[in-house]
Amino acid sequence: MDLWIIATLAAALFQTARFALQKHLKTAGLSSVGATWARFVWSAPVLGAAVLGYIVTTGIAVPPFTGRFWGFAMAGGVAQILATVCVVALFSRRNFAVGITFKKSEVLQTVFVGWALLGEGVSDLGFVALVIGFCALLVLSDVPGDAARPGWRRFLSPSVGLGLTSGAFFALAGVGYRGAVLALGDGPVGFRAALALAVVTLAQSVGMMLWLLLRDRPQIGRVLAAWRPGLAVGATSVAGSFCWFVAFALQTAAYVYALGQVELLFSIAGGALFFRERLSRREWLGIGLLMASLVVLVAVA
Repeated sequence: MDLWIIATLAAALFQTARFALQKHLKTAGLSSVGATWARFVWSAPVLGAAVLGYIVTTGIAVPPFTGRFWGFAMAGGVAQILATVCVVALFSRRNFAVGITFKKSEVLQTVFVGWALLGEGVSDLGFVALVIGFCALLVLSDVPGDAARPGWRRFLSPSVGLGLTSGAFFALAGVGYRGAVLALGDGPVGFRAALALAVVTLAQSVGMMLWLLLRDRPQIGRVLAAWRPGLAVGATSVAGSFCWFVAFALQTAAYVYALGQVELLFSIAGGALFFRERLSRREWLGIGLLMASLVVLVAVA
């Protein structure tokens, strides 16, 4: 099995665990921005220490941080934060389910962003696999009707705009991170991924701290006070993000995001195994389509 596949599957598992832990941070009096900042502030020191320790013990040469690296790294970091803000904004919208469904268009949008910024495309069969996967997500997404906007008119709402915008920003983040790792040259893939991740995470941590200082200073104290769950979030964030960066270094962002949709299967399987949740026919159909998409994707990528 290719390393990028293993890294993506591991990243999806760690991300599932991180989301579960972040729900506990919300109960500690943290806002959505505060809970997001906790992910970065507790992982940045760990990443920095690990990368520095590796450099000192191995004596490996640090690749130059070129303008191309900074451009991709900062674009990816800012895009990830903006994408998260859009998703958080969806929580207060009536059409939340509709918006989240369109957020999942990030995989298809990544194809075009990757082509525009890196000149990377996907094969015809690979694109078919991405489309099948998106259809599977549409089937699995429960998009109820809206009394205020019946039928197709419910798709003409701000929630759809937020969902598509978040998908676009996530697409830019994935392509940006891939571009940043590739800009570091041809050294060991794990080191390049960790180095790029450490730089991005530090910038995100500092940037969000400045934002909180200006807009919501009490959140800083609450985040620091919730250090126990914060460390757990930071640990799963480091592990998951490192795996994502390794995958981005080895494969196009569109294929990585597409395979990362297996996270949804993990969540469904967890609900069925641990909470005895019964699956509907629609869910079985969606699972079948998603499995078909992933099989084709792994075969052609």
